[in-house]
Amino acid sequence: MSAQQPQESPDPSAGSSTDPSTDPSAGTAASPDPLVAATRAARSLHGLSTELTARVPQLLEAMRSVGTGLELHSTLDRICETAAELADARYAAIGVVDTEGRGLSDFVTHGISPADARKIGHRPDGKRGLLGALISHSDTVRLADLTKDPRSAGFPPHHPPMKTFLGVPIRVQGEIFGNLYLAEKKGGGEFNDYDLHMVRVLATEAGIAIGNARLYEAATQRERWIDGSVAVTTALLSGGDADDALAVVAEQARRLADSAAGIVLLPAEEGGMEIVAVSAENPATSLGVVIPAESPVVDRLLEGEPVFVDDAAADPRMIGKLTSQYGPCMMLPLQSGGRVLGALVTPRARGGRPFTEAERTLATQFASQAALALMMAEAQRDRERLAVFEDRDRIARDLHDLVIQRLFATGLMLEGAQRRSIVPEVRDGVGKAVDELDVTIQEIRTAIFALQQGPAEAPSGLRTRVLREINMAAVPLGFKPAHRFLGPIDAAVGELVGKNLIAALREALSNAFRHAEATRIEVVLDSTVTLADGRPGVRLEVADNGVGIAEGGRRSGLRNLRRRAESLGGSSSYGPGIGDDGGGTTVVWEAPLQPAVQA
Repeated sequence: MSAQQPQESPDPSAGSSTDPSTDPSAGTAASPDPLVAATRAARSLHGLSTELTARVPQLLEAMRSVGTGLELHSTLDRICETAAELADARYAAIGVVDTEGRGLSDFVTHGISPADARKIGHRPDGKRGLLGALISHSDTVRLADLTKDPRSAGFPPHHPPMKTFLGVPIRVQGEIFGNLYLAEKKGGGEFNDYDLHMVRVLATEAGIAIGNARLYEAATQRERWIDGSVAVTTALLSGGDADDALAVVAEQARRLADSAAGIVLLPAEEGGMEIVAVSAENPATSLGVVIPAESPVVDRLLEGEPVFVDDAAADPRMIGKLTSQYGPCMMLPLQSGGRVLGALVTPRARGGRPFTEAERTLATQFASQAALALMMAEAQRDRERLAVFEDRDRIARDLHDLVIQRLFATGLMLEGAQRRSIVPEVRDGVGKAVDELDVTIQEIRTAIFALQQGPAEAPSGLRTRVLREINMAAVPLGFKPAHRFLGPIDAAVGELVGKNLIAALREALSNAFRHAEATRIEVVLDSTVTLADGRPGVRLEVADNGVGIAEGGRRSGLRNLRRRAESLGGSSSYGPGIGDDGGGTTVVWEAPLQPAVQA
C-alpha cells in the first residue's frame, strides 16, 4: 500500500493533517516560541470527540513525562516509551538526522529487546528505504502496511515483523531534529486520526524537551572541555617533566573527545611528525612512530590547518598501518601565535559515531589552549635554564678568579718555603703538599669546564660514564681508584671516540684487577693533548702500583686496546707504574677528537 496522507477527521474541529510546527500561526519557523507552540497544539484538541477528549489526561501526563530530565539520550528514551503508550503501539523509535541531513546519526528504539537488537546488528543509517525517504521529505506518514509501500527496502534478518506505521517529524527550534516512528498498533488495528493528533502534540513537546536537553548537554560538554584545558595548563606549568605533561594532553583529549586514543605528535628532526605521547589501551605500539613528511595530512597540520576524517582506515590521505584500526578522526594543529608546535589526534574506533560540529569546535579550542600552555611552559623552562646558566657562570668565575688564584699563591708560598728549608723531611712534605695543590687546581678547572656545559650534556656525558666505570671497578678491587679530568671532556670528545674510550678504560681496570694485584690505581683523562701528528686528541692514563707486566705474559688485553686506538687513528702503549721505583704499569690510550677513520 502506498503512503496515505492522513485523512480529515469526521469531526470538523479535529484539525487537518498539517503539522502544527509548520503552521504560520504557530510562530516563525526560525524562532518558534515553545510555550506558544505547545499552547496552540493543545488548543487544537478543543471540541474533539468524546474518545479523544477522554485521552487528554493521558496526553498531559505524557507531556509531563517527556519534559522530565535534561540528559539527551534518556530524554529520547522517554519520548519513545511515552509515544508507544500514548498511541498503543508495540514499537517506537526516534531517528536523529545527522548534521548534513543525509542520514541518521542516532537511532533510539523502544519495544525491541537488547538480545533482539544484537541479533539484528547494525542500526539503520537512514540512507535508503522508508526511513531515508522520510528524511528527504519530512512529512507525516501513516501506513496500513509498510511492507507494501514502494519506498520500503525490507527488514534485515531477525527483525520483528511490522505492518502498521506512523511517522511524525520532530522539530527543534524550527529545524528538523529527526522523526518519531511508531509501528504495530496493538490489537491489530491501524493508527487512526486520534493517534495522529496525540502524537503530533507529543512531538511538539518532544521538540521543546530535546531543545532543552541539547542546551544542557552543550553546556555540560563545554564545561568538561574547559576543565580539561585547565588540567592541561596546570600540568604544563607545574615545572614537571615535559614528557609527562604531553601525556596529560593526550589523556585529557582522549577522555574529552570520547575517542579510542589521544595522540600528541611533534615535528621530527628528519621531517614529518613523530608520536611522542599516547593515551590508549596499548600505547607502546605507536610511541616513536614517525608519520612521513610526504603525507598530505602532515602538510596540512604543519600549515596550521585541522583535518577531519570520517573513516581513517579508508581515507587515502592517511599513511601508515596505525590508521587501519580507527574510524572517525580529528587531527588538530597545536599552534599559537602563528607557530605550529605539533598536532593532537583523537581517533575513534571503526564504526564509531562521527564527531559533531560542537565536538570539533571544542576540540579545536582545546588544542589552541594546549598549544598556548606549551609555549608558556617552554618560556618558563627557558627562564629557569637561563637562571641556572647565570648562576653556574657566576660560580665558575668565582672558582677561576678567586679560589684557583689563592691556591696558586699558596703553592708558590710553599715552593718558596721548600727551597729555604734545610730539613729533607720538611722539603719532601712540602713537595707533596704542592703536588696535592696542583691536583686540586686541576679538579677545580674540571669542575669549571663542567659548569660551562649545558645541563642536557651532563647526565649522559663522557665524564659521567667514566665515573660510573670507576665506581663499578671499586667493588671487585676493594678500593676506589683515584681520578682526574683535564679539559672540557664532555664538550670535546665525540660519541664514537667516547664509546671506545669507555671500552678501553673497562679493559685497563679489568687487567689491573685480575693481574696487577694493585693497591692503588689512578685514572687521568685529558682532552687537551696534542697527538704526535699534530691533531688535538684525548688521552686516557690508567696507572697502578702492582706487580707490572711479566715477561712472556699474555698481551691479549693490550692488543685489544691498541686495535681500538688504531682504528680511530690513535695509539696505545704502556710503561712504568706509580709504585716505588716505577713499580706497576701505566697504560696510555690516545685517540684524535675527530677520528679520520671510524671503527
